Amino acid sequence: MTIRSILHEMKSRSSRVVQDGSAVAAVDEASDGLSQSCWAHMPQELLREVLVRIEASESEWPPRKSVVACAGVCRSWRVLTKEIVKTPEVSGKLTFPISVKQPGPRDFLMQCFIRRNRSNQSYSLYLGLTNALTDDGKFLLAARKCRRPTCTDYIISLHADDMTKGSCSYVGKLRSNFLGTKFTVFDAQPPHAGARMTKSRSTRLVNLKQVSPKVPAGNYPVVHISYELNVLGNRGPRRMQCVMDTVPASAIEPGGVTPTPTEIFLSNIDFFPSLPFFRTKSNSSDSLQSGPVITQKDGALVLRNKAPRWHEQLQCWCLNFHGRVTVASVKNFQLVASRENGAAGPQHEKIILQFGKVGKDLFTMDYRYPISAFQAFAICLSSFDTKIACKI
Repeated sequence: MTIRSILHEMKSRSSRVVQDGSAVAAVDEASDGLSQSCWAHMPQELLREVLVRIEASESEWPPRKSVVACAGVCRSWRVLTKEIVKTPEVSGKLTFPISVKQPGPRDFLMQCFIRRNRSNQSYSLYLGLTNALTDDGKFLLAARKCRRPTCTDYIISLHADDMTKGSCSYVGKLRSNFLGTKFTVFDAQPPHAGARMTKSRSTRLVNLKQVSPKVPAGNYPVVHISYELNVLGNRGPRRMQCVMDTVPASAIEPGGVTPTPTEIFLSNIDFFPSLPFFRTKSNSSDSLQSGPVITQKDGALVLRNKAPRWHEQLQCWCLNFHGRVTVASVKNFQLVASRENGAAGPQHEKIILQFGKVGKDLFTMDYRYPISAFQAFAICLSSFDTKIACKI
C-alpha cells in the first residue's frame, strides 16, 4: 500500500469519527474501534518510517493536514506523531493548534498576515503559504473587539465563528485602559507551572462554564504593552514597549530558552473530536511548559520599537520591512530586544516582530523566537486600538 493510499484511509477514518463525535460515548467507541484496527498493531519500526515520510513529504499547508489526520488515528499513532513533529522553534512549521502558543523559529521570521473586518470589528490571523500577499493563507486565530465603559477587550479564539470567553476555543484576550495607552495580554491557561491568575468577574464566568476541572481557564497575564503619551502632538511614530512576563531576558542569548507549552487543554471534548492528540491523560503540570520559569533574578524580556529614520526626500519616517510592508501607516512597527536586556550585541538588532499595512484592511505580521503567534497577534491588535493620548 502506498503512502498516498494510507493518507486517504486515515482522512476517511478521521471524518467518520467527526461525524460520530456528537457524544462522548461515540468518540470513545470510535477511538476503541480504531485501536483494534490493523493500523494500531503495525510494527513500531514500520509505523515510525511511515509517519516520518508523511511528515517530511507534507511540509506545507494545506497538504500538511495529513499529519494532523495521522495524530487522530489511535493512541500509538498519536504518541509517535508527537515525537516526530517538532515545535515551530526547531521545525519552522505550524501543525497543531498548540503551535500558536509555542515560540516561533530561531533562524527566520514566520510570515503571517491579518485581515480586518470593519463591519463586525473582527480580525483574523493567517499563516502565509507563499511569498505573495494575495494567497488565502492557513487560518490560525481570530479576535473580536468588545468595547466597555472603561476599557476595550479583544477576545482571541481558535475559531472564527465562536469568540466568547466561555467557549472551548477561547485562548486569551487583550485588554486596554481607557486612554488606549496601556494593554495587558491574558492567556486562558497557565503559560508555565506556578503562573498566577488575575482574579476578575470574567474569570469567574469562564470557570462556571468549565466542563472539566482539568481545564485551567482564566486570566494569566503574559505581556504588558505601553505606548508613550504624546499629548502635545509632536510629529513622529508611536513609541511602544512590551514586557514579556513569561519570556526570560536570557532567551535572546545564544542557547537561551523560554517556556514552551506542549498541550492545549480543551473545556469541551467535542472540540477537535477526531484528534485524541489533545486529550492525553498525561499530568497537566508536565504539559504546561518546557523550559525555565522566569525568576526575579533573570528578569523578563523587554521589547521596544525600532527607531525609524527620517527620509528627507519622502518627508516621512521610514523603516526597512524588506518588501513586507507597502503602505505608510502610524500602525507600522518593528520590535527588537531593549538595550536594558544585558550588554548591547547583535541579538538586540534582530527583528523579533514586525507589523505593517499592505492594503485597506490587510496587514502583514512576521514573528520569530522567543515569542509565539498568540503573543505576536495580541501585540499587533494593540496597534489597531484607538489611542486618545497618542495621536500625532
